[in-house]
Amino acid sequence: MGKFIIATILTGIITGIFVVIYSLLTKLLNIVLFLGYSIEDIDKLPWWYLYLVPMISILIVNYLISKNNTLKEYGISEIAKAIEENKITFSIKDLFLKIIASSLSLASGFAVGNEGPSAAIGAMISQKIHNFFKLPKTLLRVSLSIGASSGIAAIFVSPITAIMFAIENIAYEFVKNYAGYLMLASVVSFSIAYHFLESLVFNYSIGKFIEYRYIFATFIFIPVITIFIYLYLSLKDKVLQFLNEKFSKYRYKNIVFAIVGGGVIGSFLNFSPYAVFSGHELVNNLINSEFELSFGVILILILFRIVATAVSIYANAVGGIFIALMSIGALVGYGFGELMVNFGIIVEPFYFSAIGAAVFMGVNMKLPLTAIVLALEITYDYNVIIPTGFSVVIVSYLASLKFDIKKLSFKGKR
Repeated sequence: MGKFIIATILTGIITGIFVVIYSLLTKLLNIVLFLGYSIEDIDKLPWWYLYLVPMISILIVNYLISKNNTLKEYGISEIAKAIEENKITFSIKDLFLKIIASSLSLASGFAVGNEGPSAAIGAMISQKIHNFFKLPKTLLRVSLSIGASSGIAAIFVSPITAIMFAIENIAYEFVKNYAGYLMLASVVSFSIAYHFLESLVFNYSIGKFIEYRYIFATFIFIPVITIFIYLYLSLKDKVLQFLNEKFSKYRYKNIVFAIVGGGVIGSFLNFSPYAVFSGHELVNNLINSEFELSFGVILILILFRIVATAVSIYANAVGGIFIALMSIGALVGYGFGELMVNFGIIVEPFYFSAIGAAVFMGVNMKLPLTAIVLALEITYDYNVIIPTGFSVVIVSYLASLKFDIKKLSFKGKR
């Protein structure tokens, strides 16, 4: 297994470098596209310009996809399936074009995340390294899993969460025999990304001190976040169904994607930049109480982000939904915390932002263990970790009563 260890380390190193390039390119494109304005100052740009940027960007992305269909986003579930069936085959050109397409999607405001492309980048690189070392075909699925997990570790800048994410969603069957290799590549790629990228950080951790008011409030929070998960799943489904029915008949699909996708994202950009983009800045600001939002604004942002996520998927924006889901959950949690304070239950809204972010992602992506580890690694606070553990299990059960979470659709729907 000497060659396999060397291949694993190389996978971690090269994946870490490419994911850093991907992330920095996204930030650079964002600066270029919005003329150097930060996300807080984007509204200073002309209203028409905020429509123009996402329209032209998604037009370019769909043009690239029309020339090379492998650029179309592979979500984590699709990567897991491709790994299972040994169907991932990419060239170096595909790798570079995928980075460009995803960076352009994210930088122009589409509500997608970067974990899916990062996992795909890692899988592409691991496949090339596997072939270079002429490793046995029986280990190809393991190599692809290692690459995908290292990509996730780098982009999350959170090795433990990423390892659990990869094991739980991509490589569960390999845990017994190959978890060590997943950890090795993930830690190596994280070590590289750590010096260039920023992870989500919770500034208010009080560690192992438990305040039972948060446990009590959690039992009120469970039905609230369940309602919003129902809202997310049903509204997203209805938006996608509406768009497919209304615009599928048109011949020039790329133009339709640009008009619909750019029009919706541009409109939301004019309302608030926090209604679009991946949601990373929004989550970071909410869990660290860096700004205050009124209850009405929170509800509007939740609705807009749900619609923006659905439209981004429809328009073929290249990216995942991990952080996008976290942003919706963070908004729900923050609003809940504000509501509790108004009713005389003294809790900090930023605590429930962290809880909501982890639970919303964990339930919708069927990653309960990842949700708990995410809460642990971001906050190191029992007042977040324990409520997350309670909530993600109970809410998953409640959501499964009405929805097929794995397919993200109503039960019984064909």
